[in-house]
Amino acid sequence: MRVALGVEYEGWNYAGFQRQPNAVTVQGELEKALSIIADEPVSLVCAGRTDAGVNATGQVIHIDITKDRSEKALLLGTNTKLPSDIAITWAKIVSEDFHARFSARARRYRYIIQNTMHRPGVLNKGVSVYHGDYDIELMQKAAKILIGEHDFASFKGADEQSSSTFRCVHYIEISRHGPFIVFDIAANAFLNHMVRNIVGSLLLVGSKVKSTAWFEEAFKARNRDAAGPTAHPDGLYLVDVTYPMSFNLPRREFIGPLWLS
Repeated sequence: MRVALGVEYEGWNYAGFQRQPNAVTVQGELEKALSIIADEPVSLVCAGRTDAGVNATGQVIHIDITKDRSEKALLLGTNTKLPSDIAITWAKIVSEDFHARFSARARRYRYIIQNTMHRPGVLNKGVSVYHGDYDIELMQKAAKILIGEHDFASFKGADEQSSSTFRCVHYIEISRHGPFIVFDIAANAFLNHMVRNIVGSLLLVGSKVKSTAWFEEAFKARNRDAAGPTAHPDGLYLVDVTYPMSFNLPRREFIGPLWLS
């Protein structure tokens, strides 16, 4: 039977989500724990592979198993076998036409900056610290040109393997919550480092080092060298994956800081 599961994790102790030889990864830990509960080798598929240091509150995976296991057993049992910084948040038996990656209609990421002179003592890896003054309205104005389907080659990572750099951004919102600046972006899919490269470029605009016109030119150049630096991985979260309602997947109710929900 095929089972979909919700996953959350802190990414700073792992070399990314994807299984790698000679490295500790989120996928490796999940497959090890799930294989124990399923009593057979398990290979999972995820909605989106996150980089080293990147966190998730809304990752979705699916597995295929041959032995009968209840949703409750998969949820509670797997969590007893996982490290404390990885957790299954829900489990649901689904039809075989469900695919964690290909059935997804959108992914949403949230990037959180602590905009203070001091580093945090709490959540010291849960946010990125950037000093200085940032104009939220100016960054939002620049970000508007990203909405819709475009070539995002200027914001791709060096390790991008996709044959196409076209993606469709559904929305991008930038807001301030006290000392925190939050970038919220949803798209059908993302290129490697795409969110961090967008944020790095927008921060140049927000600090008035670069103009909104420069941001538009850098975007249209379709050249990574034309854009700004890659923002730090700390503070980046995969917060949601959207699927057709026909799959009736659980919607996680996140209880915590509003900028993480």
